[in-house]
Amino acid sequence: MKAAFSCLAYALVIAIANVNSDPKHKSHRNGYGLNKPIEELLKASGVDLSNGGGLEQLQQFQDYLSDYKIVLFDGLSPDRLIFSGNSDSAKKLYLLYDSDNGYYNVITNTKAAMAKRYICNACDTMTKHTNVTKFAPCVMLHHPVLKIKSSIVVHAKGTFSVRYVFRII
Repeated sequence: MKAAFSCLAYALVIAIANVNSDPKHKSHRNGYGLNKPIEELLKASGVDLSNGGGLEQLQQFQDYLSDYKIVLFDGLSPDRLIFSGNSDSAKKLYLLYDSDNGYYNVITNTKAAMAKRYICNACDTMTKHTNVTKFAPCVMLHHPVLKIKSSIVVHAKGTFSVRYVFRII
């Protein structure tokens, strides 16, 4: 199978090795030892990539890889989430689709790749805000056991600041 058509499978194998801290991750990332795992993944999942990989093939991989959640972004823009698998797994395979070249890439550090400081693990929403009130609605929606409590702190110089604290209720 041509590499151009199987780059989705390549990216998934590399992402799985990364998430599982597989010692082969580094060699896979450098392009070594990928043929056998890719052939096994394609055979076991029944996915046909002879015409390339799209959303249908991605859903088939997600169905097979139910121990993982596949999350696909279009470019380095976190607001352009293309696909988020229906798995509740904490093992997430973050991929980036380069629409200009038609290739899938693995994101190993999502915060750095997207230049964001906060990622909600429930819905993959990302924000660069450090102010809790900017992402509090997401936190309250997906983590209802958490309550945001604000307190005013008065400093020795007479200035004050507002501190937000997450508390379990």
